[in-house]
Amino acid sequence: MKKVHQSIKDYISETIRTIPDFPKEGIQFKDITTLLQDKRGLELTSYMLAQPYRNKSIDFVVGLESRGFLFGTNLAQNLNAGFVPVRKPGKLPADTLSEVYALEYGEDSVEIHKDAIFKGAKVIIHDDLIATGGTAAAATKLIKRLGGEIVGYSFIIELSFLKGRDQLDPSASIESIIVE
Repeated sequence: MKKVHQSIKDYISETIRTIPDFPKEGIQFKDITTLLQDKRGLELTSYMLAQPYRNKSIDFVVGLESRGFLFGTNLAQNLNAGFVPVRKPGKLPADTLSEVYALEYGEDSVEIHKDAIFKGAKVIIHDDLIATGGTAAAATKLIKRLGGEIVGYSFIIELSFLKGRDQLDPSASIESIIVE
């Protein structure tokens, strides 16, 4: 099974294009639009994201704006769970909680509906990529403020040299399909 999973990871990796110097010089942007265009890649990515959490009785998958929505809803459906979006400020219509996090130069924040997660809910946080971990760490704080339990994190790509996983809940599982 390990060989099969490695073969799938290789296929997924090959469908993701890298755009040099986007959005600014020195950044190697991981463009998943090419993965989204590949029907086999879509199916295999959804399969790989769900595998580690199949028997964990997950209540919610929390998708981070905006690329975390693309596979997050699929992941929720595959796990028979609900989907909750975490968005940039001012995008959610009902009462929200907000969490500020540090960027390389400045700050940003994310929001969640106050009634999105019930106390004791088992939650997975999903995004397409983890870099420094700031957005996922902010989402973790929001979910915990609402009484949710972080079971795990789910990423398609992890840029390990940026050590983003160090910002996440150490008691939760951290699953990445591709680690660079």
